Amino acid sequence: MSAESLIHIIYASAESRSLSQDDLDLILRQSRRNNARLGITGILLYAEGSFFQVLGGPAEAVDTLYETIAADPRHCKVTQIIREPIARRVFQDWTMGYSRLTKAELRDIDGLNDFFADATCFTELDPGRAKKLLKAFIAGRWHERIVHPLPSAA
Repeated sequence: MSAESLIHIIYASAESRSLSQDDLDLILRQSRRNNARLGITGILLYAEGSFFQVLGGPAEAVDTLYETIAADPRHCKVTQIIREPIARRVFQDWTMGYSRLTKAELRDIDGLNDFFADATCFTELDPGRAKKLLKAFIAGRWHERIVHPLPSAA
């Protein structure tokens, strides 16, 4: 596969109803299974009712998946922030990395703290702030918090 055929879409959405941890686990299991089949990689961040997701892979597969997500009734305010070609995958080892964050943890990310002090949904992010959030996760301590395996059921 050539590098030119890869894209990533960064989008945000809000939950349309309150989601339990079981609901989130189901979303992750489905995402990981489907993404592995489609050759898509990425991360999903969840904070207080808001989602921030990066999907990377072949353009047609990523675009189709994004359309499916946008129509999913578990989401509202689905907002595509960035769609662009990429030279290589950022989260190549994960069909879907996941982290649940608090607003306090998000305020600790340099360049985002003023935004998260007042905003209630990731859908208010602009491309510059979305890239700052993405870079913060790639850079280290936040990236290390991503949960690869799902928590075991109690």
